[in-house]
Amino acid sequence: MTSAPATPTIRGLILDLDGVLWRGQQILPGVTELFALLEARGVRYSLASNNATLTFDSVQERLAPLGVRLRPESLVTSADAAAGYIRRRYPRPPTTLVIGEAGLRQALAAAGCTLVDGADGAAVVVVGMDRQLSWAKIVEAGLAIGNGAVFLGTNPDRTFPTERGLGPGNGAILAALQAATGRAPIIVGKPEPHLFIEAMTRMAIPPGEILVVGDRLETDIAGGSRAGMRTALLLTGATRAADLPGAATPPDWTFEDLPALLARLPAWLP
Repeated sequence: MTSAPATPTIRGLILDLDGVLWRGQQILPGVTELFALLEARGVRYSLASNNATLTFDSVQERLAPLGVRLRPESLVTSADAAAGYIRRRYPRPPTTLVIGEAGLRQALAAAGCTLVDGADGAAVVVVGMDRQLSWAKIVEAGLAIGNGAVFLGTNPDRTFPTERGLGPGNGAILAALQAATGRAPIIVGKPEPHLFIEAMTRMAIPPGEILVVGDRLETDIAGGSRAGMRTALLLTGATRAADLPGAATPPDWTFEDLPALLARLPAWLP
């Protein structure tokens, strides 16, 4: 199904991962064909995800069986956005308390941050998806925020796709800390434009010739639209067709799945 009749010229794609290329551990239909088409037509692409748990190696490992070989600069995550935010605002990398997994910790360490697990001395608290979350981690983060530490959230996604359905996402962790401290986080991932602008810069393509493909209205579609890009929503992740009426930022196109997008995409490519 589509919601926009215009025929665009697309020279680059920004692809979300969870809910677009895979759901949990399951690779979704059409992924092999998508990358084959992009390679055959010489179309640039960027994988841009709010999932701060990802590392380049973990993404490459998942796509390698499909014959996909990524370049390191092709992956942009909310962990990169958090590290970039800190680099731009702190002449000296701050002592940082992290709730999150390897991808986020690696990005912050690469930015020069001293990573700590306790509240004492923490100038910044960065919170990303953490599947080993504990009450003790919430306590330390809350104490640091209460002591005045800057509170950064990698992304506000309330849910996280799994093979069995939607589980709590990073937005649920942020909500708990906001309820406990009375402080709202600064969001550095989608729907803020940082990820999209970084991906656009790496691809060297103007925003009007980029198609953002995502599964969430409030992050992928809203963020891509704010960055001046075309957007395509896939109904294989968090958003359902019933969510579309009255959407604050509707997509340019809506498709049931990736194969449905692939039926239209070749005509849009140079």
